[in-house]
Amino acid sequence: MSTPDATPRPPTAVISRKGVDRVRAGHPWIYRSDVTDFHADPGEVVEVRDSRGALLGRALSSDQSQITLRMLTRDATPVDRDFWRSRLAAAIAVRARLALDATAVRLVHGEADLLPSLIVDRYDDVLVVQTLSQGTDAHRELIVDVLVELLQPRGVLLRNDPKVRTLEGLPQEVVLAYGEVPAQLEVREGPVTYVVDPWHGQKTGLFLDQSENHAAAASYARGRALDAFSYQGGFALRMAPHVDHVLALDASADAVAAITSNATRLGLANVEAREENVFDALREFERADVRFDTIVLDPPAFAKHKGAVPKAMSGYKDINLRALRLLNPGGHLITCTCSAHVDEGMFGGIILSAATDAQIPVVVVEKRMQARDHPVLLSVPETYYLKCFVLRRAH
Repeated sequence: MSTPDATPRPPTAVISRKGVDRVRAGHPWIYRSDVTDFHADPGEVVEVRDSRGALLGRALSSDQSQITLRMLTRDATPVDRDFWRSRLAAAIAVRARLALDATAVRLVHGEADLLPSLIVDRYDDVLVVQTLSQGTDAHRELIVDVLVELLQPRGVLLRNDPKVRTLEGLPQEVVLAYGEVPAQLEVREGPVTYVVDPWHGQKTGLFLDQSENHAAAASYARGRALDAFSYQGGFALRMAPHVDHVLALDASADAVAAITSNATRLGLANVEAREENVFDALREFERADVRFDTIVLDPPAFAKHKGAVPKAMSGYKDINLRALRLLNPGGHLITCTCSAHVDEGMFGGIILSAATDAQIPVVVVEKRMQARDHPVLLSVPETYYLKCFVLRRAH
């Protein structure tokens, strides 16, 4: 009579040599094609081993995504409450040391905080959380509980409506996880305050990654200014005290209404917001010989996947070419891309091509990136997604 094995097999994944090299290079994502053996339920934490059985660390697992494993540790450290508390507390402490002049701050930035697929944003005394994989979603109650313990927020909202969750077989949903979260919150970024809708606003309510670039743009702004793809007017509102007039353009009527409301509340009478297609508006300005001293281009991600890069590059070139033609000599163009698939070198090449075709000499004054509360992990190039060039038209 055989004796049953009293020790159940732990959730385990075995990865190929290519996967091992990826782990050792510091990238947390292991793709399905590099997983040679897999025994785990959806979202479980698994032991990751090489073909010889050596432990490489522990990872969040997914049975739906092409990213089957997201590494959490590079050793045998258990992924328990103490683990989550330690990682979350470390990320929060980093933001405290930054001493950002804002009440809206990203507290956890996924992979760059060694917590892949987890986003935590603070809006005053409310937290907005995104669990974007099966692994973080399976742990969301624990994550929320630890965040409440660490920060004592008024409320925690799960903004789990990004489309990327469908790749994990997860529903798109918005769920109140703790306390109360009002329909509107007032937050501050430097001297500017915004009214934010955490339940329905873009991303988790605001685009927090441009906060420091808003301040930089204000330092260059003068004369007549244009803020294209303005959303809630982050650039326009920061530039307004430094310019004669700023025109904010966005295709969304809700965004235009928010810009107008925020400008009125702040007493900024020189801010004008219009609902327009930016591509069409730039062409019309060129035909009408309209000129600006300061222009900001902050479009949405034109390349959300690698296959979209060629079309995105064409779009970026078009708007930068037209913006340079609209820029007065000595004026500044602050131009951005938030497409992770368009790297800094590619974006610089696009700008050069636009300037060459426009026959306009351009000086790079400064190169910027996402705000410091959105850190970049050097071994994960995908975390460096926001590129911002400050340019000056030489004559």
